[in-house]
Amino acid sequence: MVEEKEAVHAAQARWEQATLWPTLERTPERDVRFMTTSSAPIERLYTPLDLQDNEYLRDIGHPGAYPYTRGVHPTSYRGKVWTMRMFAGFGTAEETNARFKYLLSQGQTGLSIAFDMPTLYGRDTDHPLVEGEFGKCGVAISSLADMELLLDGLPLDQVSTSMTINSPAAMIWAMYLVVAEQRGIPWSSLRGTTQNDILKEYIAQNEYIFPPEPSMRLVVDTIEFGSTYVPQWNPVSVSGYHIREAGSTSVQELAFTLADGRAYVEACLERGLDIDDFAPRISFFFNAHNDFFEEIAKYRAARRIWARLMRETYGAKKERSWWLRFHTQTAGCSLTAQQPEVNIVRTAIQALAAVLGGTQSLHTNSMDEALALPSEKAVTIALRTQQVIAAESGVTNTVDPLGGSYFVEALTDRMERETNEYFKAIYEQGGVIAAIRNGYFQQAIADAAYRYQQEIDDGEREVIAVNAHTVKAPIEVPILQMDPEGERKHLERLNRVRHERDQALVVQRLAELRAAAEGTDNTMPAILNCVRAYCTVGEMCDVLRETFGVYQETLVV
Repeated sequence: MVEEKEAVHAAQARWEQATLWPTLERTPERDVRFMTTSSAPIERLYTPLDLQDNEYLRDIGHPGAYPYTRGVHPTSYRGKVWTMRMFAGFGTAEETNARFKYLLSQGQTGLSIAFDMPTLYGRDTDHPLVEGEFGKCGVAISSLADMELLLDGLPLDQVSTSMTINSPAAMIWAMYLVVAEQRGIPWSSLRGTTQNDILKEYIAQNEYIFPPEPSMRLVVDTIEFGSTYVPQWNPVSVSGYHIREAGSTSVQELAFTLADGRAYVEACLERGLDIDDFAPRISFFFNAHNDFFEEIAKYRAARRIWARLMRETYGAKKERSWWLRFHTQTAGCSLTAQQPEVNIVRTAIQALAAVLGGTQSLHTNSMDEALALPSEKAVTIALRTQQVIAAESGVTNTVDPLGGSYFVEALTDRMERETNEYFKAIYEQGGVIAAIRNGYFQQAIADAAYRYQQEIDDGEREVIAVNAHTVKAPIEVPILQMDPEGERKHLERLNRVRHERDQALVVQRLAELRAAAEGTDNTMPAILNCVRAYCTVGEMCDVLRETFGVYQETLVV
């Protein structure tokens, strides 16, 4: 081994002397910074010398074998292509239901529900604080009646469903469970994911309601309940996507996301849960940004870091507990309103990186998302992008085709090393919640976002159609038109539910929820009973607001 390294050193020295330097004299390299999207420097050449501390079996291994750098399944997409799960939601439950049925008819293989801002903040649509926000960034769900319409005719026992909901996640999940219950579908057959990652809300997205500690309790309640009654459901999807969208670097996305995952594991262990009972159902959600190789390295490092944490730090015994399974969405923040058709190209490159990184499911953004919610034409092109990658590109023919690349493996090692440095900094502050309260995450992301924008403004970084190859031309992509009467119809349904339900039962069920929240019992049974009585999202969240309080963010200056 020593002789081989010496031989590579000598060969590289000869190559530099005989080939590189004469070439640089004749045709110098471009006068630009060679760097990743995260501003990390990239070397001219990567060789075995960059992997001197990397051992194949210990650090890379085979697909389906610890530490899963090359994937959690030995056959990868030769066995099953990733789930094509297009994120959708707008306006009324009826409109979103129609979009889901359209996407399924076009070959989509999983559902993903976006909720509007009132729902995300645990408010009913007619609350004065959310006036004007109905249906603009997702579907409005105020009560079980809306969820019944949203899921009407959808095969819940045959398709997996993801729901992007956080503070009111327990209530929205309960509605999904009750709809299945109404149809006679056993909970044990349901497959899907509730995002339910409240920590990243404090870090990046700010769609929180309650303080961190009671919010963590609600997350653990859902994990505990799911592991017992809904065994195929992922009760939390630890989400780096929004951290990246807020402006973080790739390694910050990785480190902060896995730190959040550790916090959920530790909270469940503190509850007294056995790690092998809940860890196999923890899933993850990552961004796919523009830098092709950096993103691939991020996914590979994520699997390796998580496997080592679960087995070596937390003592998990089951192999499935060591697996990091993840969904990917292409980078919304990379899309431009200028020349929106160029976004199709960006999305294809990002999607290919996610696939080569081994994602389990994928959403591809639509070309018009910097302008409006996706039109039918735009979302069809986005879905076709995935289908072309799966059917025509050849990347599904072999497992981890980039494994062993000196460049990719060196980037993977660097990701792991820098992530562990972030872990050390976070734990020195007292853990994730302490770092949230003192503004550590928010400041780190703000600094990274500022640096990235400066690089664009200074011309160090080119963004096509923004500061390079700009043209003045009218935008000709079709824009989604929503039902102008949607809000009125939704409010009529909400008022009808309030009028027709058993009001005495509503009062009783909300009182039971308050008692559960004030005590130590798992809140899910009380929430399910509230949903069955057609209590609204706002009513349930108001009970918890009064019990838990409302969080005020630490100001970062």
